[in-house]
Amino acid sequence: MFTTRPELTGTFGMVASTHWLASQSGMAVLEAGGNAFDAAVAAGFVLQVVEPHMNGPLGEVPIIGHAAATGETFVVDGQGPAPAGATVAHFADLGLDLVPGTGLLPACVPGAFGAWLALLQAHGTMRFGDVVSYAIGYADGGYPLPVGARDTIAAVADLFRTEWTDSAKVYLPGGGVPAAGSRFRNPALAAMFRRLADAAQAAGRDRDAQLDAARAAFYDGFVAETIASYVDKNEALDSSGRRHKGVLAHADLAGHRTRFEAPLTYDYHGYTVCKPGPWSQGPVFLQQLALLAGFDLAGLPTDSAEFAHLVIECAKLAFADREAFYGDPRWVDVPLDTLLGADYNADRRALVGERASAELRPGSPDGVPPRLPALPEWRGGAAVGIGEPTVARDGRTRGDTCHLDVVDRWGNMVSATPSGAWLQSSPVIPDLGVCLGTRGQMFWLTPGLPNSLAPGKRPRTTLTPSFALRDGAPYLAFGTPGGDQQDQWSLLFFLRHVHHGLGIQAAIDAPAWHTTHFPSSFWPRDSRPAEVHIEARADPATIAGLRARGHDVVVTDPWSLGRVSAAGRAADGMLKAAANPREMQGYAVGR
Repeated sequence: MFTTRPELTGTFGMVASTHWLASQSGMAVLEAGGNAFDAAVAAGFVLQVVEPHMNGPLGEVPIIGHAAATGETFVVDGQGPAPAGATVAHFADLGLDLVPGTGLLPACVPGAFGAWLALLQAHGTMRFGDVVSYAIGYADGGYPLPVGARDTIAAVADLFRTEWTDSAKVYLPGGGVPAAGSRFRNPALAAMFRRLADAAQAAGRDRDAQLDAARAAFYDGFVAETIASYVDKNEALDSSGRRHKGVLAHADLAGHRTRFEAPLTYDYHGYTVCKPGPWSQGPVFLQQLALLAGFDLAGLPTDSAEFAHLVIECAKLAFADREAFYGDPRWVDVPLDTLLGADYNADRRALVGERASAELRPGSPDGVPPRLPALPEWRGGAAVGIGEPTVARDGRTRGDTCHLDVVDRWGNMVSATPSGAWLQSSPVIPDLGVCLGTRGQMFWLTPGLPNSLAPGKRPRTTLTPSFALRDGAPYLAFGTPGGDQQDQWSLLFFLRHVHHGLGIQAAIDAPAWHTTHFPSSFWPRDSRPAEVHIEARADPATIAGLRARGHDVVVTDPWSLGRVSAAGRAADGMLKAAANPREMQGYAVGR
């Protein structure tokens, strides 16, 4: 099978991510004696610097880890909740029926910083100043600006010049759009990280005390104070077309605590797949497996229309259940046992026919009727990009996401999907050099739904790292950016590896597809019934076969869908890693 690059193998350590500088920084930590958790944190902070259109320090990150010493697989909840002032009534008073996709109003409590520190403190070995030093170096000394970042800045340059002028000071140096590949710096971001490291160092020599001090400086110290002051004094033009003030306050940050959770699991053909809970979209990956378990996928060619049709139709059913039943399980009862159960999915599987469905068909687990919002009117004409579309051709801006995977020589493994606080999502806070996130746009303002907005509640995010054990042993960490497409692209990678024997690099390189049939998780929450996007290098017979089955097929650029990366450990202790060639930015490193 053709691959764009070799699948890396070795015995020491592997790091794969969506940016080569993050991968190399993580590898440097492993070479310095750190473990996979230390490396993941360092790489995560670097991603916040070098992919500013994909994530930022005030964003969020769900993490799945496996600790070799204890044999425990765990989830770190890196999704911050809605602020105390974020109520349905407040948005109604503003005349809004959807949470805007940009600006200050959609900001939730930043969860990424607390999640990375919690992972480092519980399972790492290094000090905060050591792991953040790589990010400080790139923010202060500069890095080559990615093409995607340049394109995003160009698309929002007029907004920056006329409305978000503090963003213009950072991202339009000299008044113009910086060139792709040019050396780009963010001194204010470097200063924020350095000040956090200084606060840690001032706490003394104890590592735990240092991490506690860095966390306090962020959530109850100068970072929280700067955020709260900015939100209180400013309003911002957002995607509603109006200017609004935000509601995030100092007390919201001061009260935030990162939690560890057990993963959800599903056994499939000798693998145990682990995902975050229904505050993410992770269970939809597992339900797709439960639906597909009734088909002979191994008997179908991996690039055939028959294979694609089954995967797409099962995705529609699982994502319909996501819309009807997923939400923060601390607030709502999500019937996961039934949604992942054999009997329920046998009934759902019977809905898969020879023709593409154009209906949104959630089920009724345990007899509970589905609860759906009044979906926005179908909107056509807007471009759907390669993930959480960065900048659509109609001028709307959305963010994308990053991903990283790490495995070390001791058998520790990490899969993480950082996102949010994109440079195009919200105005830059001058003293920090970065902006707030907009994950609150994923809440519905219709009362009584599983994912209805409420203060202190986590939005049902799209972020969804993946982890698999094989015959009970930790085997593979993997994932991708891509919003609603994440659990389609990563599923396709997994199925091709499991059923068709493709190596992890070959499974990443193979032509990808996804459906946009169900409501988008992003403002303005549009959907395109029966629509399928597929890369142009797919077999023409597959494209024709999907159209013959009633799918509305959109053929995209040949290398445009998915940014999967993966790192794993075989039963004999050999390590492996692979990364996505699309956009020529993701890389795996290791030895």
